[in-house]
Amino acid sequence: MSLWVDKYRPTSLGKVDYHKEQANQLKNLVQCGDFPHLLVYGPSGAGKKTRIMCLLRELYGAGVEKLRIEHQTVTAPSKKKIEINTIASNYHLEVNPSDAGNSDRVVIQELIKTMAQSQQIQTSTQREFKVVLLTEVDRLTKDAQHALRRTMEKYMSTCRIILCCNSTSKVIGPIRSRCLAIRVPLPSTEEVCNVLSTVCRKEGLLLPAELAKRISEKSGCNLRKALLMCEACRVQQLLEVRGRLYELLTHCIPPEIIMKGLVTELLGNCDGQLKAEVTHMAAHYEHRLQQGNKAIYHLEAFTARFMAIYKKFMEDGLDAMMF
Repeated sequence: MSLWVDKYRPTSLGKVDYHKEQANQLKNLVQCGDFPHLLVYGPSGAGKKTRIMCLLRELYGAGVEKLRIEHQTVTAPSKKKIEINTIASNYHLEVNPSDAGNSDRVVIQELIKTMAQSQQIQTSTQREFKVVLLTEVDRLTKDAQHALRRTMEKYMSTCRIILCCNSTSKVIGPIRSRCLAIRVPLPSTEEVCNVLSTVCRKEGLLLPAELAKRISEKSGCNLRKALLMCEACRVQQLLEVRGRLYELLTHCIPPEIIMKGLVTELLGNCDGQLKAEVTHMAAHYEHRLQQGNKAIYHLEAFTARFMAIYKKFMEDGLDAMMF
């Protein structure tokens, strides 16, 4: 089970929900002959990393989504061993050099050198270069940034650098001048609401417009935070359902009566084939309720099963509408 923010992350530039003109420009950048170093910056939760991964997919295809986590050891001139985690595919390497502290200069030089000198496993992509993605470059030391500038020049023929940060104010001028700067601003309140509504619709949920607006404003238009808040509201709603079942049981209402009430209420929101499926399922759980102990488990199981069936029913309906 993945979080909504990962489950519904766009995988191509054509599927991004906002800043579509910028997405088209990035797509054109891939098609041009000379792909430059990039400096992608903007506030947290604006969608920088999503657009970078979509850009890599445009460059290399679905192979960049086959990721592996690697634990690399870099040896400094002082013989000190520096351990750092990286995320890699056959075509790119992602690393946060600031995790190495004051040793970030050595990490940058060694990892980029290794990446630039290694051969591509698959040459069908017709790209002569690999990509190194460096995150949080605004937290790098000045020594590391100057080393990065020299390394960018040295391995330009076989390696492209994509830098990602929240602000360019702490990035030295020589690096900024060697990169194409791309600013990713926060989405508007309306755009965040549209994304939340789309995600909830795919989950088979109805999100009130007022709640979507409140979440958008509360998150400060940080889309990542907004999706997490929206999913948290959904979890809270499920907990409230569970709490109401417990409350009914503690008031000595027979489980059979609670089950009957649940079935009546749920069937009122169903029609056609769905109603027949829910009726059949209700009969199954009513039988289990009579045979077993701990009525709350059977009531919860019935509720969860209904939600799964209703979700699939909504998804099938949406797919039918699209075609």
